[in-house]
Amino acid sequence: MPLNLDVIGATFEPTERSWSASDCLLYALGVGAGSLDAGEELEFTTENSTDVPQRVLPTFAAVVAAGGPPRSVIGTFDPAMLLHGEQGIQLHGQIPPEGSVRATAVVTGIYDKGSGALVVTESTAVDVATGRPCFTCTNGLFIRGEGGFGGPRGESPSQPLVPDRQPDHVVTYATRQDQALLYRLSGDRNPLHSDPLFAERAGFDRPILHGLCTYGFTGRALLHALCGSDPSRFRSMRGRFSRPTYPGDTLTVSMWVEGSTARFRTENQRSETVIDAGALEFSGEDA
Repeated sequence: MPLNLDVIGATFEPTERSWSASDCLLYALGVGAGSLDAGEELEFTTENSTDVPQRVLPTFAAVVAAGGPPRSVIGTFDPAMLLHGEQGIQLHGQIPPEGSVRATAVVTGIYDKGSGALVVTESTAVDVATGRPCFTCTNGLFIRGEGGFGGPRGESPSQPLVPDRQPDHVVTYATRQDQALLYRLSGDRNPLHSDPLFAERAGFDRPILHGLCTYGFTGRALLHALCGSDPSRFRSMRGRFSRPTYPGDTLTVSMWVEGSTARFRTENQRSETVIDAGALEFSGEDA
């Protein structure tokens, strides 16, 4: 039984996840904060700078809500064929430097993409102490070689993915050769991102960067360019991982603003799109 289609619609037992100020600092470093200038982004990379209270990058929500149902529940497949396909986050407020949430995950669909299957889950996290909604994360896992089972294809991004004009903002960040080794300390220890032999078995000539690391770099660019570096203005973000990224790649995020929303695309130095169908919702300065 490659995939268990009966799991569609199933809701799983809530799980609790706590994090500390150190976890938030490590995550920020893992997605490149402070790498251009150690004196910048101190609100995300330090907890004791003078007159700079610690804040949390919004994309940290995707790490806190990571997990969902066990792979064995979804079906039996080669874990080397598993890639991150898409990611969305919706925030109901700023993420505090320390906290605990209770997350409930549901499998919302398993889609036949031909060359593979896309398993989509949605996880809703509430504060353990108050029950207040904190954030909702949508996670799409693409399992190569598991398509062709005759299921629905699911929705495809509408065209055009971005407006037919020059972007309003462009931000470029360089990743480090050891970026995946640093990012994995935030919890994702998949050997696809660190073990050359595992990566080769998966069809890559070397370990690839975590999709959520590329997502975090992209989220930083959106935060600084469109939200004035203020996490309270960052409402939601979604995107599709269209091509793997490698440690050491340079990522360029192009943004097209339409009121309080923006479409974005992330490309590498080879002009290959690595995140497409990107959309951000944000608020104005006085919100």
